[in-house]
Amino acid sequence: MFAKKIGIDLGTANTLVYLQGRGIITNEPSVVAISTIDKTILAVGDEAKEMIGRTPDTIVARKPLKDGVIADYKTTEAMLRYFINKALGRVKFFRPEVMVAVPGGITSTERRAVIDATIAAGAKAAYIMKEPIAAAIGANIPIGSAAGHMIVDMGGGTTEAAVISLGGIVSCTSVRVAGNKFDTAIAAYIRKKYNLAIGEQTAENIKIQIGSALPLDEKLYLDIKGRDMIIGLPRIITINSDDITEAIQDELSAIITAVKSVLYETPPELSADVMEKGMVLSGGSALLKNIDKLLSQATGVPAYVTDEPLLAVARGTGLALDNLESYKRSILSLR
Repeated sequence: MFAKKIGIDLGTANTLVYLQGRGIITNEPSVVAISTIDKTILAVGDEAKEMIGRTPDTIVARKPLKDGVIADYKTTEAMLRYFINKALGRVKFFRPEVMVAVPGGITSTERRAVIDATIAAGAKAAYIMKEPIAAAIGANIPIGSAAGHMIVDMGGGTTEAAVISLGGIVSCTSVRVAGNKFDTAIAAYIRKKYNLAIGEQTAENIKIQIGSALPLDEKLYLDIKGRDMIIGLPRIITINSDDITEAIQDELSAIITAVKSVLYETPPELSADVMEKGMVLSGGSALLKNIDKLLSQATGVPAYVTDEPLLAVARGTGLALDNLESYKRSILSLR
C-alpha cells in the first residue's frame, strides 16, 4: 500500500525514471565510471558521461547496455540501484515496485537478466514491458482498442517498429540501429572525408545541432574540433548538415527497411487503420530533423513525432504501473 512505484526506461544512451505522483524525475546518461584498481563505482549518469574519453588508466567510463540489452550485469545492477535510490530519496521504509521497459526483440535470457538486476538493485517486485507498448501508452495511444496503431520507437541502441491492437503487439521488428549508430557513422564519415578524428560526444553534438534525415533547404553549418589524422595536431573544420545526411544514409535505410517489414506483416484490416491514423514516432532519435518526412516518403504512411518523444517510454511505464489492471495483458513478465 505504501510501496512506491517506479517506472524505468533503461536505455542504451539514457535512463529515464518515472516516480508515481511526481512524473519523470531523472533523465541521465546510461554510463558508469569504475575504478580499475578496486572495481568500485565512482560515478553514474551525468557525472560519469563527462569522464568519457577523459579518464586516466585507473578509471574506465563504461556503458553497461549495448543495443538495448544488458552487456555488463554487475555494472547494470549498480546503475539501477543508483537510479532507484535517487528516486526514493533518504526515506526507504518500503521496497518499491519497478516497471522496466525493454526492447521488443529481447530474448528470454536477456529478460531474466533485467528482472534479476532490478530485484538485486532493491525492488520488491519487477515488471517487464516491451518498449513499443510503453512508448504507445506514453504517446497517449489507446492500445486497448480493436484498431491498429503503429509506433516507431527510435532510441540510442535500438529502433522498435510495431503495430499494436487490443493491448498486444500484432507485428513487430527490432533492429539494433539507432542514435548510437548515427554517432559512429558521423565520426567515421568525418575521419574519412576530412582526416579528422573526433570523440563520440562531439559526434552526438553534431547530430543534435545540424543532423537531418533529408537535405535541408538552408544548410546548417558547424565548427568542430578534433585531431588531424595526418599531422596529429588539433584542428578546427567547418561541416554542414548535408555532410551528416550523407553520413547516416545506411543507418536510415536500415530503419526504413524495418518499418516496411512491419507494414508488410500487418493484417489488411489493421493496415487500413495505420494508413488512416499514421505512424507515431517516439524516442530520442525521433528528434532528428525530418525523420518523419523521410519515413512518410519511403512508406506512403503519414508519420508524426509525438510530444516530448524522449519521455514517451518512461511516461508509459509509469502510467502502466499506475493502472496495472488495465494494462496487465500488455505486461511481458513479472516477479
